[in-house]
Parts: sequence; structure tokens; C-alpha cells
Amino acid sequence: MLNLFTEYSLKGKIVKNRIVFPPVACFHYAGDDGLVTDRNLIHYRQIAEGGPGIIITEATAVRKDGRLAPFQLGIWSDEHIPGMQQITSLVKASGALSILQIHHAGLLTPETAADKARGPSMDEKNPRSQALTTDEIEETGQAFIDGAFRAQQAGYDGIELHGAHGYLLSQFASSYFNKREDDFGGSLEKNMKLATDIIRGIRKKCGVDFIIDYRLGANAPLLEDGIAIAKLLEKTGIDLLHVSHGGSLLNLPRTPKDFEYNWIVYSGTVIKTQVRIPVVVVNEIKTAERADWLIGNGMTDFVALGRPQLSDPAWVNHVKNHEKINICLSCKPRCRWFEESSLCPARKKLKAMT
Repeated sequence: MLNLFTEYSLKGKIVKNRIVFPPVACFHYAGDDGLVTDRNLIHYRQIAEGGPGIIITEATAVRKDGRLAPFQLGIWSDEHIPGMQQITSLVKASGALSILQIHHAGLLTPETAADKARGPSMDEKNPRSQALTTDEIEETGQAFIDGAFRAQQAGYDGIELHGAHGYLLSQFASSYFNKREDDFGGSLEKNMKLATDIIRGIRKKCGVDFIIDYRLGANAPLLEDGIAIAKLLEKTGIDLLHVSHGGSLLNLPRTPKDFEYNWIVYSGTVIKTQVRIPVVVVNEIKTAERADWLIGNGMTDFVALGRPQLSDPAWVNHVKNHEKINICLSCKPRCRWFEESSLCPARKKLKAMT
């Protein structure tokens, strides 16, 4: 696995390998206050000790009324900084780069988190939905900038803006959700104005050395849109592009017959050819061999593997040392981790083995 374990220089910081632990939500770990708990610390300590080069802390809310769930981590207050400092200390002790994903659920905000679900436009299918006013958009943008500054104070090397999976920034980016006809909708540049304003604000507030990563929904709503957005983000000044899906199963790009990965990975490899900044690809890569092939063939700069490292927190070190790996069981109809991590049968198996 020579390709996976090559170093990479990112904004003057050396990344020890090409493996990323992606921002996997730990459901039911935090409480309504959004503060880091002992369960969060145990989780990130295990992952950090396992050896990835970059660890992205899970989706963390920049506003309490924009959470994806009432037990989501928060960064909307200075009270969250000490707990986040504990996470960055654990990660840095392992020699990994530490990035915080900052997030707002937008139209996907559940009733358990807020009375209204606010986004770029009303959602006809959601009676709780409400279009943000211009002032509210600017306030939300400032919340992202303030959250990034708190992350920097907590010791993070950078942040990742969550612009994928159908959440707020993804909603603004996509003409499928964004029906505005003002400064924040109606063209690519206007649809992306909230995101680009945030990026410029973070750069001004946090400086040139702070890493700004963007998790992009590639089908926004088409891959061609995702490519255009990626180019605009690069021009605006982001440092890393983490390509995922846009939260919709409409208009999925077709992968070539000889491409052995899914459409999300394919989208990332296509976008990689269109930008000069480093790219992370993700989703069902599953094995070290498949990850190594992507790096070795110049298809991506980094690979993010979530479930393999959830199933075996020492996955990276096991691969590096040619040791046995505890394999994800690919539970159906959905991953048991996302119900409650203690239900993961692979982790139960690992615990029994140790």
C-alpha cells in the first residue's frame, strides 16, 4: 500500500498519509447543549490512535436552530470551545490534521430541533418550511464565520463547510431547492453567494494558513453543475474539496462500464480533473486495495473511509502493518451505527475479540 502511505503537503502542513476519517455523525453522544461528551472523546481518541492522516470532526451546528438533530455537537457559542480543544488535543497527539465540519441543516432541520425549517426557499412538501430573509441569510453566514473562528481557537487546523447531502449550503447551491430571484438565487454565482461570502469571511477572520475545506454535493442537481461549483469554489480560495452527493437521487451521473466504483466516487474523480486544488473522494471504497488504486492512478489526492474505520478504529495501522482487519458487515437496510453506535455488530464483534 505504498500509495496510501505517502505524505502530502497541505497549506504548509504535512499530512502523514492519504487516508481521511470523514465527518461521521455520532448519534446520541451529545446533548441539547451541543457540548462534547466523554463518548465523543473516547470515539475520537480511538480513531486518532488508529492512524489516519486527516480527521474531520462530525457535522457541528453553527446555530442551535439549524441542527440536524437535538443531540448534535455545536459551535454556536464560546462554551463549546473547551470541549473541542479536548478533541484537537487527542487528534494532534496522533500526528493527524484536525478539521471541524461546520453545518446548518436548513430545510432539513427537524421539529425536535426548531419550530421552523428555514432555507433558501419554501419547500412545498414541508409545511414547517420558511424562506430566509436577506438579513437572516447574512446572520447565518456570520454564524458560519464565527463558528470557524471558534474552531481555530479550539486548535483545529481548518474547517469543512458542509455543502452536501441536501443541507443548507447544498440547498442554496442547487436550482432544485433554490428558487430565489434576489442576490442569493437565480444564477450559479448568486446561488453560491452565501457560500462564497462565508469563505471570504473565514479567510479574513482566520488568516491565510487556516485550511478551508468544502464538502461538495456533486449532483447539484447535475454533475455539470457540481463541476462549475467546484471551479467557483477554487477561484474563491478554498484549499481542499471533499466530493460527496447532493442529497438527491435525481439525475445521477452514469459511471463508465469499466469503472469499478460507484457514481459518487466517479463524480469526485471527474471533478479532480477540472481543478488544481486537492480532492478527497468518498463512499463505499471499502478496501485498502481499492483506496490505494485510486491514489496510485491519480484519480484523487485523498480517500475518505468511514465505515471501515468505524468497524475497526485501528484500520489504518492494521493496513500499514499488514495485520488482520475487522470488516464492516454492510448492514441492511441501513448502517446500524447511524441508529446508535452500540448497535453496530462489527464493533460488538471487535469488542468480543479484545
